[in-house]
Amino acid sequence: MRRLLTYALLLLGIAAQAQTARNFTINLTDDGKAQMVVFLPTSPSGKAIVGVPGGGYSMLSNTHEGTQWSGWLNQKGIAYFVVNYRLPNGDRNLPISDVEKGIRIVRDSAAVWGINPHDVGIMGFSAGGHLSSVISTHSAFDVRPDFSILFYPVISMDERQSHKYSCINFLGTEGQKDPKLVHDFSTQNAVRRHLTPPAIILLSSDDRLVPPVTNGVAYYSAMRNAGNECAMHIYPTGDHGWGIGPWFKYHDQMLADLGTWLDAHPAPKTDALRVACIGNSITDGHGIELAPQHGYPAQLQKLLGDGYWVKNFGVSARTMLNKGDFPYMNEMAWRDAQAFDPDIVIIKLGTNDSKPQNWQHGAEFKQDLQQMVTTLCPALATPKKKVKKARQVQPKRPQIFLCTPIPAFKSTWDINDAIITDSIIPIQKEVAQQYGLQVIDLHQLFANDSDKVQGDGIHPNEKGVRKMAEIIAGVLKEEIKR
Repeated sequence: MRRLLTYALLLLGIAAQAQTARNFTINLTDDGKAQMVVFLPTSPSGKAIVGVPGGGYSMLSNTHEGTQWSGWLNQKGIAYFVVNYRLPNGDRNLPISDVEKGIRIVRDSAAVWGINPHDVGIMGFSAGGHLSSVISTHSAFDVRPDFSILFYPVISMDERQSHKYSCINFLGTEGQKDPKLVHDFSTQNAVRRHLTPPAIILLSSDDRLVPPVTNGVAYYSAMRNAGNECAMHIYPTGDHGWGIGPWFKYHDQMLADLGTWLDAHPAPKTDALRVACIGNSITDGHGIELAPQHGYPAQLQKLLGDGYWVKNFGVSARTMLNKGDFPYMNEMAWRDAQAFDPDIVIIKLGTNDSKPQNWQHGAEFKQDLQQMVTTLCPALATPKKKVKKARQVQPKRPQIFLCTPIPAFKSTWDINDAIITDSIIPIQKEVAQQYGLQVIDLHQLFANDSDKVQGDGIHPNEKGVRKMAEIIAGVLKEEIKR
């Protein structure tokens, strides 16, 4: 048996060499304690994966959960990078910073290595799966992966329902006593609608080391409840730690499952026009089942085609007002929208600002809207000479479009359509005139469409989000022709 295993591993090594054009190592720290092993394919597809081995945060299992994946991935044209990260010993920032630096290097070197910088995924195993999920949920936009592959991942940092020593090693003995740290780094609690990348989870039902239900299944549940794209494959047996090892009974099936999932996730074109959809629950997709896939931004993507890359940065209940109960500009989504570096921005805020507790600060609505606009496009903050047509003032990038709120057909949640009509929309039009922006008047265009909103009288239904997408797509296509 040992000879057969050795022979199988030898064949894997030969296959890896045949498909790998270049193999080298990069130091991630000056002292070389963290390194990234690079495997570039002979025929690059543009896709890249950063591998994060497991080992309970006490060692690195970087063979069958690391370098031995290079042959299969390179054969598919996928560039592969194994991060041999520093162990935390209670300092979680060490492994986090190592993996983040690895992802940053991959994206910075994308043109040289034949990689699409918008098609960089992460693949983690066990404790490395936890680390991968931390990067997927906590890290800044520029180092957050575009997709996540999690093998039998540690997800919970509660040692009573997870792998005890992974929890202790990552958070430290003192950190384990801090309920907030345990909660925040139990990554099922950190999943964010629209913002957490698509994921596939692969594990065994009989895993005795990392309980599937409170870990991998919990992450899947959080993703599904958020409406984010997520797949999960649970194999009947295999226990824990099989990686790409040929001894795993479902080895071939697992590779087929993973390969099919990867093939089904084409990346946006590198030259696609980036469209950021900023807004409240109407943008977020409240009441629309699987809104990240069926809300108005998703519909907009389908209508515009692959020449555009549309991302949803909507967050329910948020206000334009910085003194509102839930200010949009306090959100991760706002930071992400800026980091997305959009060519086009669709802003649809104002509905929640009409609530009494928010509109008491209505005198500041204009300045807060101005702040958002000039933060997105700093060139607009520089005074310019007056021109006959205000729209000529707007710089080419990003183009900003202000959408008026759709009508509030009912006063649900104390949303006040009179304030929207008499106060908020006039301010939006004034700011648009000031900066040369285009207004998309959804309030007027939806005036006779009470059948296109849900029972609350506020949120568009499936017909409504389709109409919104059609209106906005029409405006964008017309503008691009100019």
